[in-house]
Parts: sequence; structure tokens; C-alpha cells
Amino acid sequence: MPLEYIQKQQQKQLDFYTPSGLHVFFKEPLSNKNIDVEKVISRIESKIPHHLLSEIEMIIFGHFEEFDERALNAFYDGGTLYVSNIQDDEDDLYDDLVHEISHSLESPHGYEIYGDEKVKDEFLRKRKHLHDILWASGFKAPIAFFMDVEYNEEFDMFLYTKVGYEKLATLLRGVFVSPYAATSLREYFATGFTEYYLDSNHKFLQKVSPALYKKIILLQDAEALDN
Repeated sequence: MPLEYIQKQQQKQLDFYTPSGLHVFFKEPLSNKNIDVEKVISRIESKIPHHLLSEIEMIIFGHFEEFDERALNAFYDGGTLYVSNIQDDEDDLYDDLVHEISHSLESPHGYEIYGDEKVKDEFLRKRKHLHDILWASGFKAPIAFFMDVEYNEEFDMFLYTKVGYEKLATLLRGVFVSPYAATSLREYFATGFTEYYLDSNHKFLQKVSPALYKKIILLQDAEALDN
């Protein structure tokens, strides 16, 4: 392999700052050396309005104990995105980053997102529908599980181990944008936000989750958020 190519790949793993001042730090190098991190982050900064990135000060790549403790590959905490250095490709990394950026918005814009409870009501209607679908398919669980908007590990394991995400994806087609969206209200918002920036025409999200879609449109308008 030519030395020039090796050096170019190694350079992609060096810490850097983006033009907007975002600090990108590699605690450990990415497993896939073909991923151009600067390209992925540039894509994010060109698609997501600047005011929706204002909570993010730093991105750190590596392995963290929280990944094992909470079965995660990325999380947001205190202005920093902690992201696994094990990534399949650039699309996988883009998905992880956008998803965690969505969680950074819940503190400063929680009232705008959840205040009128329209997103919550939409989520609970879908959860009730999920209960009915699973019950009819032989997967029986208490209705109280489905009416709790907070993350519940027991409920998550019921979906993941007893039903299975592959089965859920089939049962929930047209109900949730993805099986993970059903796990909690916060993840319902986060998966919708991610879907918005993955699908440029937004028609699927608008059809499946219209109330959530309207909230994400609202978030795009910096002036509306300030008023």
C-alpha cells in the first residue's frame, strides 16, 4: 500500500476543529480507516441549522464504560457527543451523530417539543396500537407498559428479546419510523429527528408521525424558538 495513502488515512484520525469551532477528539482511532470524519461532520453542519448545533462543543470518539453498561454506541452529555470508534461506514456514523444531536435539544427546547403534549399524545396512540398488534400476534404484556412514556428497561427487553426488532419492524410498518422509536417518548423524538435529516423529502416522517414532523419543522426556525 503506497505510503502517501497510509499517511492520508492516518491524518483523518487526527484531532481537529470544524469551521464552526466544534472540537473533534479521537480517544481511540476509528476501526474503519476509510471513514472520512471531517466529511461526515461537514455534511451535518451543512444540513442541520446552526442554532440546533449550539449545544454541541465537542465530539469524542472511543470506547466508554457507558456503552457496555447501557448497551449504547453513542450518547450526549454536557455539551459533548461520545461516539463509538467502531463504525460500519460514513452513513452509520452520520446516523449516530444526528441521533445524539437530537438529545442535546431536549433541555433547551423541551417546552417547544413537549409542552403542548401533542407529540406525547401521538406517541401514546401509537403505543396503544402497538399493544393491540402485539396482543393479537401472541405477544402479551400489561397495557401499563405501553402507557409509560419514560424508558423502561424491562419493556425494552420485552421488545428486543421476546418480540425481536426484526419482527417489530414488520408489525410496526407505517406506525413508527423504526422499532427503536417505540421504546420511549425521548427516542420517539430522536428517531424522528434523525429520519428528518436522513430522508430529504420527509414524506415518510410526515405521513407516519405528523405531530412530530411539525415540531421538527418548528425547530428549524430560530426566530420562532426565540419568541
